[in-house]
Amino acid sequence: MPDPRFLQIHTLHSYTAALLNRDDSGLAKRLPYGGTLRTRISSQCLKRHWRKADDDPHSLRAITGVELSYRSRELVTKLVIDPLRTKVAADVLAVLEPEFQKAVYGDKADKGKLSRQTLLFGAPEIRWLASEAERLATSSESLAAAKTAVAEWAKAFRGNIKVLRESATLPGGLTSALFGRMVTSDTAANIDAPVHVAHAFTVHAAETESDYFTAMDDLKDDADDGGADTIQETELTSGLFYGYVVIDLPGLISNCGGDKTLAARVVHNLVYLIAEVSPGAKLGSTAPYERASLMLLEAGDRQPRSLAGAYRKAVAPDLELAVEKLGEHLAKLDETYATGETRRYLTLADATLMGVEKGSLSDLAAWAAKRVGEAK
Repeated sequence: MPDPRFLQIHTLHSYTAALLNRDDSGLAKRLPYGGTLRTRISSQCLKRHWRKADDDPHSLRAITGVELSYRSRELVTKLVIDPLRTKVAADVLAVLEPEFQKAVYGDKADKGKLSRQTLLFGAPEIRWLASEAERLATSSESLAAAKTAVAEWAKAFRGNIKVLRESATLPGGLTSALFGRMVTSDTAANIDAPVHVAHAFTVHAAETESDYFTAMDDLKDDADDGGADTIQETELTSGLFYGYVVIDLPGLISNCGGDKTLAARVVHNLVYLIAEVSPGAKLGSTAPYERASLMLLEAGDRQPRSLAGAYRKAVAPDLELAVEKLGEHLAKLDETYATGETRRYLTLADATLMGVEKGSLSDLAAWAAKRVGEAK
């Protein structure tokens, strides 16, 4: 086959009596599709849980050579200036901080933290900023000298941090390398996302239930009111969700500084995370833990395409039927477009995908990592 450019990952996950992703009113997120209202899990929710799964043996942070990322309006305050407060005079820091805030957050930085864009910076960028702040603060012999030095530093900031970003493997950290970054105050800092994540949705109509619950006061006396101390209502949903992820392999390799070995380890662990890590709201009251009932991997050099069309007409909430519909839709696409992807899959269903080699999650993760080595 041609050198693979894209790795496509399709999944089916089943959740019961859960509230995985809420909207601004506290209800489950929804999506109308094919004339039927479905339950939805946003891509932001999915990505956050994959990247925050620190205790998983296949977490992204468990990979040797990975650099962390920090997302905040207070990167300069918390990670650059605060560590210097016990080492440097307050009047010197008062000179440094505004210039560093403006360098990172742009012209609105001096209007308060709420006016700043929430930025994602990598550990190499933060380390460099912190070392520059300490150098300027400790090398200036007077307050006037500090003002002059930091003004000169600010003029050269864009060029200097550009050199850093070009020399570091993961200047923006792994989160930026996977899911991209947009910095409106410095477009040169923008990073294209090689991992594209669709919103997951139920293959069937939304199944919801209003859950009435109470909280009791254990210390009430018998003479007190015997009723509940708190009465509330929440929404619970059940569903079989179709998920879709695309990895632009050359893009990921480029964002990993051209290191194919690192990119392969990232893909290997990401396959595990997509299959095993659940988006976990209301953990204590719903235990929404699930693993993929189906995972299909495809590697190819043609433009990716979702298999969501298999469920445009809502199907019954049945795993075997959902797998059959996926297989039928895939066969029609192959017959029509003949794009020649190679595939591997796993499933807990009795149904099978004809013509596709079946394996375990370990097999699929190793197969996906090998495709990175073949990418150009």
